[in-house]
Amino acid sequence: MSQRESRRRWRTTRRIDLRAQLGPLRRGSGDPTWHSESGGAVWRTTLTPDGPGSERIVADPSTGEVVQSAWGPGARWLTDRLPRLLGDDDEPAGFEPPQVLAAAARRYRDWRVGSTDRVLEALIPAILEQKVTGKEAWFGWRTLVRKFGEVAPVPVGGPERLRVFPTPEVWQQIPSWEWHQAAVDSKRATTVLRAVRQSDGLEKLRWVDHSAAHERLRLISGVGIWTAAETAQRALGDADAVSYRDYHLAQEIVYLFTGDRNGTDEQLAQLLTPFAGHRYRIQRLAELSGYQRPRRGPRMTVHDMRSF
Repeated sequence: MSQRESRRRWRTTRRIDLRAQLGPLRRGSGDPTWHSESGGAVWRTTLTPDGPGSERIVADPSTGEVVQSAWGPGARWLTDRLPRLLGDDDEPAGFEPPQVLAAAARRYRDWRVGSTDRVLEALIPAILEQKVTGKEAWFGWRTLVRKFGEVAPVPVGGPERLRVFPTPEVWQQIPSWEWHQAAVDSKRATTVLRAVRQSDGLEKLRWVDHSAAHERLRLISGVGIWTAAETAQRALGDADAVSYRDYHLAQEIVYLFTGDRNGTDEQLAQLLTPFAGHRYRIQRLAELSGYQRPRRGPRMTVHDMRSF
């Protein structure tokens, strides 16, 4: 095994469903940092503190065994953090799911809130998703990472299309017309640039408590409660981070709990108060349940920013 390849076998009492566990890290179809095999294996790439890294993870739910292979300068960093990525540091003790999510809680009883420990990698796509449709945001993400991300270190026979999240220096050098071609408006592009200029400090947020991390993220002009929560859920494993001000979330969960079609963030906050410390669990279980409120109102309009 070369110095740039690392492998790990990890056994847990949990029956890990990789799609459920790692799904929030995938940014739409065609995400250049993600590849899933028909047999269930997941490939992902990360810009680690040691450099680019790629990993392939396979989980056997019948035995609780997880096998990980990693490549590139960041290979050892990735294998060292496999349990944390899969939520082994998460503590769901004391969480009692509401009756409306009891079936989902049973089905996904081994799901945990994982942590990537890479703040910028969670923050930038969240910024790209601000106040646009997922389709628009994912187009921008795919376009920018494919063009400016380094080719991922994968073995012969691995998925060749994979790219690694660009470095802060590369993000800062992206010309304005490239943002435009990626359908990213100047407001979101400017927010990304503000964030990457603070990347060193942001990557240290894993060492502070979650409340302080949210406060620090929201000091960045253009980063609000939604963006900070989406970042903390993925990068920091924050089980209490709710995506308030989401276009659909309040309506979905309020309807699930009460049948009210016109739920607000205020109602959502009130409903989630008894679950303090575990409020993101409610959000994620609702997503995993597959439940959707019947649609009647207009959907968010897709804008092609390249035409402006």
